[in-house]
Amino acid sequence: MEPVSSLSRPYVYITIKGASGSEQVEIAFTNPGAEPEESDWWPAEWASSSGGGVRARILIGPGSDVILVDGTYMAWARVTGAVERPVLPAGLVPIS
Repeated sequence: MEPVSSLSRPYVYITIKGASGSEQVEIAFTNPGAEPEESDWWPAEWASSSGGGVRARILIGPGSDVILVDGTYMAWARVTGAVERPVLPAGLVPIS
């Protein structure tokens, strides 16, 4: 992912394979190498689907619930289905 200015308010998108887009989805941001704790999760929403899966999104930055200061974060997605609840690492998000 390209660096995002800490002054921006963009959506961060995560493609999730195997999701239908009707499940509950949450996104967390942690320091690289750390797994998310329960308090790290933020409600996300489904944006669109493609041949590769369904895209979840969350708004970050000033004026949103998720404000990330300069640094690099690991993004995570958690999908809650009827039985399964996978937690998926989604890559690094650089904030500058």
